[in-house]
Amino acid sequence: MGRPARLRRGDARPGGEAAGGGLVTAVSGAREVRDEDAFDVARAADWLRSHAATPEGLDGEPSVQQFTGGASNLTYLLRFPSGRDLIVRRAPKGTKARGAHDMHREYVIQSALAPVFDYVAPMVAFCDDADVVGGDFYAMDRIVGVIPRSEWPADVPLSAEQARALCLDAVDVLAELHGIDPAAAGLGDLGKGMGYVRRQVEGWSTRYRNARTEDVPDLETVMAWLDAHQPDDVANCVIHNDFKLDNLVLSADDVTRVVGVLDWEMATLGDPLMDLAGSMAYWVQADDTEEFQMMRRVPTHLPGMLTRDEFVAAYAERTGRTVTPEQWRFYEVFGLFRMAVIAQQIYYRYFHGQTSNEMYALFGPAVQIIGRRLDGLIAR
Repeated sequence: MGRPARLRRGDARPGGEAAGGGLVTAVSGAREVRDEDAFDVARAADWLRSHAATPEGLDGEPSVQQFTGGASNLTYLLRFPSGRDLIVRRAPKGTKARGAHDMHREYVIQSALAPVFDYVAPMVAFCDDADVVGGDFYAMDRIVGVIPRSEWPADVPLSAEQARALCLDAVDVLAELHGIDPAAAGLGDLGKGMGYVRRQVEGWSTRYRNARTEDVPDLETVMAWLDAHQPDDVANCVIHNDFKLDNLVLSADDVTRVVGVLDWEMATLGDPLMDLAGSMAYWVQADDTEEFQMMRRVPTHLPGMLTRDEFVAAYAERTGRTVTPEQWRFYEVFGLFRMAVIAQQIYYRYFHGQTSNEMYALFGPAVQIIGRRLDGLIAR
C-alpha cells in the first residue's frame, strides 16, 4: 500500500493557535526565561515591528518564554496579543567556539532553502544591532505542530504503526534535503567542496582537544581510529547536521507527517552519510544498554520506532546508496564522537564558570558514557 501524500508547509499554520481568534494554548518546552538569558522584550518588539518582512500582528508587547530543551543557541517564544507567535534565536553569553552561533548564517540558509524545501519556518527579520538584545538574533514565525521531546507527549496518541510511519517520513525528508541542488538554491558557496570527511575528522578532533577538561577521557585512541579508517566523500550536498526528532515539527492532525525542520545552526554542504551519522548518534533504541539509555533525549525507544540499522537501510533504499554494516561502523563511530565533542564544548562552559545553568553539569558524565561506547565499537 502506498504512503499517503505528505503535508506541505502551507498546511502547517505558522503563528499562535489563537491566530484568527480562539484560545491561546501552552507551547510544549516553553518555560520562564532564565535570569542570565533575559533581554529587553519591549525593545526587541519595537525593533521587530520596524524591520519585519511581515509586520502584521506584531502590535503590542508580547509575552516571552524560553525553550529549555536546547543547550547551544538560545531560543525564545514571543506571543503577541494578536495571537501571532514568533521564535527568536540568539547566541549564548560566554566564550564560544570559533565560527559557532552565527545567527546571520542560520537566517541566510533558511531564507535560501524556503523556495525549494517545504520544511523551514518563514523568516521574519535578522538583527545585528547588539544594543537590541545583547547580540545578533533573528526571528521567524512558529510552525504549529507537535515537537517530540525526551518523552512523547502524553496527550498525543502514537501507535506502533504510526511510529514506524513517522520514522519513514523522517527518512524521506532527510533524503529530500540531501537531493536539493545547492547551486540552484543559492547555497553553492556554503561549504568547502569535497574532502568533507577529512575536514570533519580533523576539525572535531581539534575541537575536542581544545575543550577537554581534566575529568573526561582523552579519546585519543578513538581519534586515531577515525583518522585511519575515514572513507572518501560519497557526495557534496546540503546537510542539516542536527537532524533528530526534537528538531522536527509534526502535524498536529497526523503525527506521522513532518511539517517543519528546526535548528539549522550547523547546516552546511557536506557528505550526506556524515549527516545521517550525526542523526543516528542520538537514536537511542529500546534494546540499548541501560547506561546508553541514560543518553536518550528523544523518544526513539517507543514501540514501532525503527532501529538505527533499519533507519540506515531505509535511507539507503530511498537514496540508492549502498551502506554495508562494516562501512557504517566508521559513520557510527564518527557520529558518537561528534556528539561527545558537542557535549564537551557545552560542559566546558559550565566547568569554567561561564554559565550557572546546572543542566550543563550533566554533559561531563555524558562524555564519559559516550567514550565507553566508542571504545566498544572500535574494539569490535
